[in-house]
Amino acid sequence: MKPEQDDTYQLPPGGPKTEPLVSASELNRADRVHVTGPSPWWMRSIGVLAVVGVVGSGLMWVKLSGIQEQLARQSADSGSQATQARMTSKQAEELARETAARLSVTDAKLSEVALQRSQLEELMQSLSRSRDENLVVDIESAIRLAQQQAQLTGSVQPLLAALNSAEQRLIKVAQPRLAPVLRAVTRDMERIKATAVADTPALLFKLDELVRAVDRLPLLNAVGVVNTEKPPQVVPATSWAKAISMGWWEKVMSDVWDDAKNLIRVSRIDKPEASMLAPDQSYFVRENLKLRLLNARLGLLARHFDVVQSDMKQANDDLAQYFDMQTRQGQTTLALAREVLAQSKQIEIPRVDDTIAALTTAAAGR
Repeated sequence: MKPEQDDTYQLPPGGPKTEPLVSASELNRADRVHVTGPSPWWMRSIGVLAVVGVVGSGLMWVKLSGIQEQLARQSADSGSQATQARMTSKQAEELARETAARLSVTDAKLSEVALQRSQLEELMQSLSRSRDENLVVDIESAIRLAQQQAQLTGSVQPLLAALNSAEQRLIKVAQPRLAPVLRAVTRDMERIKATAVADTPALLFKLDELVRAVDRLPLLNAVGVVNTEKPPQVVPATSWAKAISMGWWEKVMSDVWDDAKNLIRVSRIDKPEASMLAPDQSYFVRENLKLRLLNARLGLLARHFDVVQSDMKQANDDLAQYFDMQTRQGQTTLALAREVLAQSKQIEIPRVDDTIAALTTAAAGR
């Protein structure tokens, strides 16, 4: 088809510029369009769009209905959950109130228990202090009594026994505030054990032995004791020798010869004053020696060691001057007397000043 000829009128060049005018062909085409109406494909497109809109609206309506039902169910569930939450909150409030009440009761009981505990601790501390004070007083009195007994008897055994008992009791108690007392007791025990002290009970026993031995000691002027025991005679082994070994006349002659020998005694006396003693004076020599030993015993009990030394020196001189020291009994007695003289020395009983000071400090509570 040939394009239609444009019938528009154009102004000549140089003329006034105006808007172009619509051609006749365009006017005819517009008239044809208005007269003929819309085309079929536009109608089908519109119908399809309408159907799609209706279907979409239906689907949207169904979806909205499902959403509404879901929202309704969720709303119902939320309501039930809210109801349960309110019930749970009420139960929690009741439980909280009950717990608060129980907690207040527990706090009251706890404060009461704490008060009772503090009172019990104070009571225990007071009992402990009272026990420690009683222990300190008891130990101090025992040690002072043992010290006095040691001064009277001259033996350190009572003092050592009291210190040992105090040490055992302090170790058993194991109180820190009594530790200085335990150390002082240990120091005093070691010092007493290291000190050489005269054993008064042993010395008294030895003096009693000397007093008993004086009565049995032979004097220098005493007549010798006849030995009645005859030496055993050797009997020949043969029966013939036994028959002729000794007759009755030989026994008679032997007895007469023994009596004759006892009539005369020949001895040497280096100290003439001992031989000049009369037989009745021997009794007084023995009694004077026993009195001197008893006097030394009294001096030992009275702690007068100078008197003991003087008496024992004189007793040793009397033993060596008037008694026979050549016999075994005499030598034993003289050795015992010299031992007593050597051991009876003036030795002061050690004092337990450290222990007494520690006990005084502990009793004062420092």
